[in-house]
Amino acid sequence: MGNIGEMFGSMVFNDSVMMKRMPREAYEALKDTIREGRALERSVAEIAANAMRQWALEKGATHFTHWFQPMTGITAEKHEAFISPGRDGKVLLEFSGKELIKGEPDASSFPSGGLRATFEARGYTAWDPTSFAFIKDNTLCIPTAFCSYTGQVLDKKTPLLRSMEAINLQALRILRLFGRRDVRRVEPSVGAEQEYFLIDQEMLRKRPDLKLTGRTLFGARPAKGQELADQYFGALKSRVSAFMRDLDEELWKLGILARTEHNEAAPAQHELAPIYTNVNIATDHNQLTMEMMKKVARRHGMACLLHEKPFDGVNGSGKHNNWSISTDTGVNLLDPGKHPAENLQFLTFFAAVVKAVDDHQDLLRICVSSAGNDHRLGGDEAPPAIMSMYVGEELSGIIEAVCHNETYAQLKRASMETGVTRIPVFHKDTADRNRTSPFAFTGNKFEFRSVGASLSIAGPNIILNTIVADALASFADELEGQENLEVAVWELLRKTFRAHARILFDGNNYSLQWREEAQRRGLLNFKTAADAIPHFTDEKNVVLFEKHGIFTREELASRRDILLDNYAKVIHIEALTMLDMVRRDILPAIIRYSGELAQVAVQKQAIGLSFDCERVVIEELSSHAECIRQLTDALDEVASDIPVHGDIAQAAFRCRDGVLPAMRALRDEVDAAELITDAKHWPYPGYSEILYSVE
Repeated sequence: MGNIGEMFGSMVFNDSVMMKRMPREAYEALKDTIREGRALERSVAEIAANAMRQWALEKGATHFTHWFQPMTGITAEKHEAFISPGRDGKVLLEFSGKELIKGEPDASSFPSGGLRATFEARGYTAWDPTSFAFIKDNTLCIPTAFCSYTGQVLDKKTPLLRSMEAINLQALRILRLFGRRDVRRVEPSVGAEQEYFLIDQEMLRKRPDLKLTGRTLFGARPAKGQELADQYFGALKSRVSAFMRDLDEELWKLGILARTEHNEAAPAQHELAPIYTNVNIATDHNQLTMEMMKKVARRHGMACLLHEKPFDGVNGSGKHNNWSISTDTGVNLLDPGKHPAENLQFLTFFAAVVKAVDDHQDLLRICVSSAGNDHRLGGDEAPPAIMSMYVGEELSGIIEAVCHNETYAQLKRASMETGVTRIPVFHKDTADRNRTSPFAFTGNKFEFRSVGASLSIAGPNIILNTIVADALASFADELEGQENLEVAVWELLRKTFRAHARILFDGNNYSLQWREEAQRRGLLNFKTAADAIPHFTDEKNVVLFEKHGIFTREELASRRDILLDNYAKVIHIEALTMLDMVRRDILPAIIRYSGELAQVAVQKQAIGLSFDCERVVIEELSSHAECIRQLTDALDEVASDIPVHGDIAQAAFRCRDGVLPAMRALRDEVDAAELITDAKHWPYPGYSEILYSVE
């Protein structure tokens, strides 16, 4: 693997590279743009472009691309060679400041939610200097924002950057009240834990559903799942370990702080966790991580599955979004310190998050909504669709004391003693963790656990930044100009915690009792993406996003329509895939096996032997086959009724109410038939083969 220190960031045009390769004045000008958002002069862009080109060529790059994040949920890139025509049939290797600053992809071919028509094709990519360029596959990749010819936002990076500016502005207002004049900038930071499955590549090739949809649409339960809990944190299998080492190396080269890796709860499931960093860079890094996982897996003869629920009956995959906010002076504003009950600055920012989550439960549910994540949310593995917050025993006690205007008796940190003298004594944390909570405080950050494994973290963090910025703005409006700031802050905290206590819940979010309690509290429960997404454009949300300059009304409506359209199309593709699999492979397999059994029965009857066993199985198979035929026709009928070019919301609702139940009924019948069909006749690898295919 070589020297990690030398390897790390070796394929990134980072700060140390810029410092070495750019004149000091130009370097400082670019740093001012990155730190403070100052406009970048064209002359500085020319110098940066020349330095990038020379560095990239030395690293073996032959092309450059504007690397951007359209509303497809993945990244996009159009490659251009460095070559330009020279004299005598030769070429020059060029890359200008203009090419660095601006690119021009086709805006009409990406999802726009109606913002762009097919004939309105021009779009622009614009260099984001706050995220370092990098080399991937011999190509210099330049992180960029993406917008239409009319300036409307068509990507995930632009609103994320806008939301970062919003929270910076409002957080600085609060910090100024507390006398923090030394702080020039506040930035949200994120560490995104990524869960995924690894299976043998051959299994993927043999499963049309996995290839086309990312999940198994059929599959009888395996004899052994995760019941024994022997996968979680277990010893790594040799192929998995080799994959993880290779993946670490690729990610480290790209400057990605991949640190923690382990087996997850389900067979074939694993997790990678990075060290947290600036939310814009963390988002870019997570997109690269997902891409590299798939690429490195193929190199090792495996397939990496990032779907939220690739296998029915075992744990699905999430992406825990660990979010916090910090100053440029190195202070984490969500760090309680040694005496949190007396830390007014911390309590103010903490209360703003509590208010934000309660006021905008709908947006938090919307930003994790997808057809895939619907299969995961609410199971005994992932948070429910109901949003709530876990804050732990100590902070719950502080909130209670504030609400009742009482003095909080601080918890003493207890020592953990194991009863084994050779094991050192260590301090317990003041609170346990709650894995069932959608939004949990974990010491100095909030862990948003509802995000799906395949989703870009841009969406959830746009929402988090914006709603917390709005809460901070309301706090600043109330506190600015107060004669006695301390008294005013305590009163604000008391009012806020009393008003939003309903969102706080430290118990078991999986329980039926909590769902009933949440309903009594008036908390929202959007059970599916189709229920949640239409509320994106509720008037209160339009006002929120326009107030902070994140989305216009039209841009917000486009996001709503893109999400609904994606939901309907994903389910429609799954339905068509099921129909093809049943009609072309599954029913013929059942019929062939029934015919084979019938021949055996005839032969046994001819020599006077009992054929009751064959007769019973044939009857069962015939019954299943007839039900499957009828359910297939029923699914075909409801799937054909989905308006492809009509009302997007209506298509989503029909998928939710008609297609999904028909798919479930068909799956149950097919899975039952699989359990009594000879394995050599069944056309696809079963769950046991797939989940234990990597040794």
